[in-house]
Amino acid sequence: MSFYEGKRVLVTGASGLIGSHAIEALASRGARAVGIVHTTPPVVVDPRIEYRTADLTQREGCEAAVAGCELVVHAAASTSGAMVMRDNPIAHVTPNLLINAQLLEACARAGVKRFLFVSTTTVYPDVDHPLREDEGFVGEPHPTYFGVGWMKRYTEKLTEFYAQRFGLEFAILRPTNVYGPRDKFDFTTSHVLPALIRRAVDGADPFEVWGDGSAVRDFLYVSDMTDALLAALEHAADGAPLNVGSGAPVTIREAVELILRLAGREGARVVYDPSKPTSIPKRTVDLTQVRTRLGYEAKVSLEEGLTKTIAWYRTTKEAPAR
Repeated sequence: MSFYEGKRVLVTGASGLIGSHAIEALASRGARAVGIVHTTPPVVVDPRIEYRTADLTQREGCEAAVAGCELVVHAAASTSGAMVMRDNPIAHVTPNLLINAQLLEACARAGVKRFLFVSTTTVYPDVDHPLREDEGFVGEPHPTYFGVGWMKRYTEKLTEFYAQRFGLEFAILRPTNVYGPRDKFDFTTSHVLPALIRRAVDGADPFEVWGDGSAVRDFLYVSDMTDALLAALEHAADGAPLNVGSGAPVTIREAVELILRLAGREGARVVYDPSKPTSIPKRTVDLTQVRTRLGYEAKVSLEEGLTKTIAWYRTTKEAPAR
């Protein structure tokens, strides 16, 4: 029997990239899955899933969300792309602090047994070696992510506080750049891969790339993230954070070339614009702990993941409006 069989498991951000795939996987494993949505309607239609509409920036919304749930996967977050991070660096601080603090308090009051927090690699300092989990509170986050990095650091510690005071079991994942079907493709809120995919599929000419293409990233396909998430909630709820990534970092230039080839745009005029906002020059993580503790290995290569994501975007783009 699955660990999740019959358990009522809450997923916040159930219309988002990570949350929608997590709730789908939970339903397939026999969980009594509950998804929280707010302004975006559910994207996974499944009679096994119960959806609740709640504003998690409000205390009442958090209390209604967690009612009757044993386990909580906290994947909801206010996110956006590099332009917003440059122009409005506090955009991700206050909303996320409100959500995270009030949701944890609601979990404690409702007697939730186990909680998983989707943190981020932005907690780490600006270094060029693969980062270990014990470096999460070393120095300061990269200047671009100073606010959001400290917000995530604080939430990790707040989760630890609730564990100490109320016995809440918890797991923390620090994923790299997650991508895949159901990602955000709007240029205002999208991250680098969906923005590049949209430009490629939409036939942008010239094909503009922010930065000089030398930045190094680890891109993690969403199904690999989901596998790690469910394994961590089951087997690693002792509070020790775990990095999750593909283990195959690439430069943005390499990702651009692959996307253009897979989208049939190999002859596109590519223009790199170093004046546009970018972020950390190099961000890779050490995966020793997640491999040792969960037996985790990413299964989906970047080429396979991009192929699936491009196909999904094309289908969605061409689908008639409802």
